[in-house]
Amino acid sequence: MTTTATVRGFITDSTVSDGLRLADDLPERPPKPDEAVLDVRAYAVNYGETRLIEQRPNGFRPGQDVAGVIVTAAGDGSGPPVGTRVVARLDWEGWAERVPAPTGRLAEIPEGVGFEQAATLPVSGLTALRALRVGGSVLGRQVLVTGATGGVGQFAVQLAAAAGATVTAQVSGPERAAEARELGAHRVVTRLDDDALGPFHLVLDAVGGNQLAHAVHRMAAGGKLALYGNVGGPAQLTLADFYSQAWNAELIGFISDTERDNFAEDLALLCGLIAEDRLRPRIGLRLDWTRTPEALRALTDRKVRGKAVLTR
Repeated sequence: MTTTATVRGFITDSTVSDGLRLADDLPERPPKPDEAVLDVRAYAVNYGETRLIEQRPNGFRPGQDVAGVIVTAAGDGSGPPVGTRVVARLDWEGWAERVPAPTGRLAEIPEGVGFEQAATLPVSGLTALRALRVGGSVLGRQVLVTGATGGVGQFAVQLAAAAGATVTAQVSGPERAAEARELGAHRVVTRLDDDALGPFHLVLDAVGGNQLAHAVHRMAAGGKLALYGNVGGPAQLTLADFYSQAWNAELIGFISDTERDNFAEDLALLCGLIAEDRLRPRIGLRLDWTRTPEALRALTDRKVRGKAVLTR
């Protein structure tokens, strides 16, 4: 008689208050030939995952950002050996004790970089890095980052400043201004209706909503806006919003998942920047992994600056 291995992990469950339940007996999925099995030591949760939990059926196993140790190497010989510390970008199943991860979507964690730091990178770090590339070279250019002290925004500000941009950070209130400046912002604002702002070659927008039109008004002719979040709710734009100076500007609904073959390369780049102290993840909430629902509530209530990370 064959016994199926099980793991502890979170699943969606509409019968409990937070829609998420820690199960003790989830079937442990056998890895594919190009997958390594990770013993998960830390994972981050993202604002978008709060929506995902509401949308998925009962039994869905969420979790995209994980860092851990390889306990079973990939059967096809790809990827690092057993015992290697790695960070991985998954589609699901990451909020668990162990999880298979495609070797093309993981990178070794350098010495001096912790599991918690690495776990902040897969969704937020990759989104910031790839959205910044939308603008091409930003050396000497003006860049606007909205939601600048949030999960993606904190990386966007640091990466843009490191690339030589003059960075304006928009934050939700004056109490976040000092943090935005510490991240490398040259100017910090709480509103975008000042005609003196810009013109911006690139806008990295996590907010959307009514603020989106103001961001467009501050764009340079031919500029680009990468919209990767909508915590501000639905937005409404008309052609007239581009008349003042944003002639032929581009608005891009930005999804960072399109180049999956490069996940490993980009994660390694970001880990390297942390190891060189050129990128500093801000972790606003650290909890034991069994308290994941509590972390999601904090994100929903907009109480977390930077990233929320769970450890086990």
